[in-house]
Amino acid sequence: MIGIFDSGVGGLTVVKEIKKTLPDAPIIYFGDTARLPYGNKSAQTIQGFSSEIVEFLKSKDCKTIVIACNTASALAADYLREKYPDLRIYDVVSSGAEAAVEATKNKKIGVIGTTATINSGVYRKKIIELDSSIKIFTKACPLFVHLVEEDWIRRPETRKIARTYLRPLKIEKVDTLLLGCTHYPLLDKVISGVMGRRTKLVSSGRKLAEELARENENLKKSKDEYYVSDLTPHFENLAKKKLK
Repeated sequence: MIGIFDSGVGGLTVVKEIKKTLPDAPIIYFGDTARLPYGNKSAQTIQGFSSEIVEFLKSKDCKTIVIACNTASALAADYLREKYPDLRIYDVVSSGAEAAVEATKNKKIGVIGTTATINSGVYRKKIIELDSSIKIFTKACPLFVHLVEEDWIRRPETRKIARTYLRPLKIEKVDTLLLGCTHYPLLDKVISGVMGRRTKLVSSGRKLAEELARENENLKKSKDEYYVSDLTPHFENLAKKKLK
């Protein structure tokens, strides 16, 4: 079983990519909707939340864990790997950084994410490890998570907020924009509309799915299960839209 967790609905974008690549992969998903957002909380709090969720996924016989939350990946991945050496733990930060480095042509990458993710500097570190010649421009976009969770994806206010957030990155002429939060692909049309056609949007889902496919062979098909800490109408609606 593959356990996947996120602070809310954003991790469903990762589930969708995994299902494209591994349609038979048995998935148990947990969305911590009662305690989101993670992006404005301390590392210690996020590590505590993440550990509780991993314990739950372990109780469901998950041997592989995907941290489908960029904030938890940035602040809790190493903590979880040390605490649970018996589990195979994947994080979206490593996959996202690789995808961005592969995509850029002018070696100017923009990274957007929650305040905690951007302040951690984890994406800058990962990208520089892969290619030290790349210039990285970051911007925290904390309201994006709330806009997705409130289903304000098509509201004019959302476009105005996106223009304000993304203007500095557009001025820098980044050719690749890394969506450093799994909620953000749900705003891809809005973000792309602001950045323009010359900027390629990349996220971690597809790259992570490819990595899982290489390392998890002979998975036995079984019924997927979805859990949340607070069942909201928006979660149900989005799950139906994204996962059919």
